[in-house]
Amino acid sequence: MADNETVDRLTTRLRDEDFADARLIWDYHQLGHEMRRVSVGIGLGSHDVGVATFAAGLYQRGLYPRLVFTGANSQTTAKRFPRGEAVHYRAHAIELGVPADAILVEPRATNTGQNIAYTRDLLSDAIESVMLISKPYMERRAYATCRKVWPEVDVVCASEPIDFSAYLSEIGSPALVVDMLVGDLQRVIEYPALGFAVEQGVPDDVLAAYHRLVNAGFTSRLMATSDN
Repeated sequence: MADNETVDRLTTRLRDEDFADARLIWDYHQLGHEMRRVSVGIGLGSHDVGVATFAAGLYQRGLYPRLVFTGANSQTTAKRFPRGEAVHYRAHAIELGVPADAILVEPRATNTGQNIAYTRDLLSDAIESVMLISKPYMERRAYATCRKVWPEVDVVCASEPIDFSAYLSEIGSPALVVDMLVGDLQRVIEYPALGFAVEQGVPDDVLAAYHRLVNAGFTSRLMATSDN
């Protein structure tokens, strides 16, 4: 596909039926955990700097005394965050008033399993509970991964409380967001068999919406290999 065709696709308004299916999956990905104080907050790196903004706000509300940002780069973040996701997230949180000495950086992880495993290894003392701060549509996969990789820790998931329509406008690429929703759901479905995550039930209507969106061409973030 030519570059201008790619841009056209990513910025085109979604069809009503695709929007409805994507919103159903969006709602499924979010867990609705109650916010409570934990030992440490973990901001999972991505293209969305809103993760760092929300993590900073939770720190300032007193929900954790320390904050770890984790993440290197991916194909969607290399240009935006050339120093790495975690490094840029830290700088942004400091600008928002989080003390520099309250933030740790894990700069090597390139997938969610590594985000959690490397952060666990970085924290030398015993950790009883963590809050995973992620993109809104990544909550469920982050939770399932943490239960597999770090089963002894109590985990709470959190993300920016934002409406699906508002998130599409904020990111500016509706089709890209739907591609990512679909890709995350594929991983929720397939990762347990690969040993990367615990199993999560997927309702029939969510699964049907997933297949319709795949058939409609929202496939750029589907797995081609066993990377997680």
